[in-house]
Amino acid sequence: MAAEKAGKRVAVEVKSFLGASPMRDLELALGQFLLYRSILEEQEPDRLLFLAIPDEAAAIFDEPVGQLLIVKHLIQAVIFDPQKEEVLRWIP
Repeated sequence: MAAEKAGKRVAVEVKSFLGASPMRDLELALGQFLLYRSILEEQEPDRLLFLAIPDEAAAIFDEPVGQLLIVKHLIQAVIFDPQKEEVLRWIP
């Protein structure tokens, strides 16, 4: 998804985290996120990429490995409720 508001341009990569292993889902999501961000940096350098994660999977970012990934890879994330289709929090 891509959006623009008040001169700010964002893209959001939405992930479901429905696999058997939250760590494997995170591994796949992070790989795609870094790939897409690299492409966006070349093609649309003014657009910020966010990783959207359902609230039931967001706890992984509260664990040490999740915090490490956020800091090391500068991940910007959106935590959402898939049933309500509502954003619950942003991790800038």
